[in-house]
Amino acid sequence: MKRPIIYIIPENASQQDVAAITTVLDQHAELHLGPVEEKPDFAVLLRDPDTQVVVGGLYGKDDFGWAFIEYLAIADDYRGQGLGSRLIAEAETIARARGYIGVWLDTFEFQARPFYEKLGYTVFGELEGGPNAIPQYFLKKRF
Repeated sequence: MKRPIIYIIPENASQQDVAAITTVLDQHAELHLGPVEEKPDFAVLLRDPDTQVVVGGLYGKDDFGWAFIEYLAIADDYRGQGLGSRLIAEAETIARARGYIGVWLDTFEFQARPFYEKLGYTVFGELEGGPNAIPQYFLKKRF
């Protein structure tokens, strides 16, 4: 068997490069799991009632039987109104309707770990901080 050539892309990998890697990964996963039905990504948006401009929201993905919340953001002017809890509740409703076993997410130390824990999420992993590294926490909520 021939050895492949290693190409190093230290910055700005293209979408084609990423797609080529995920194609190989998907082929390997299919050998072990069979065909995987990918569900579409989902979002819950917050819009300003006057301008309809998006002022926050939540973006999530299918992650092999779990929902993964990739982004949750609320503009500063709209915080403290219970909107974050509403966004999470909507994501959990979508996850249950899709038959997922739970939801997982990650957050940095300066973000919202206590908020997620208050909603029933538990830490299952941590990346410690250090020079140029902010502590990061991985949380889940199993239904």
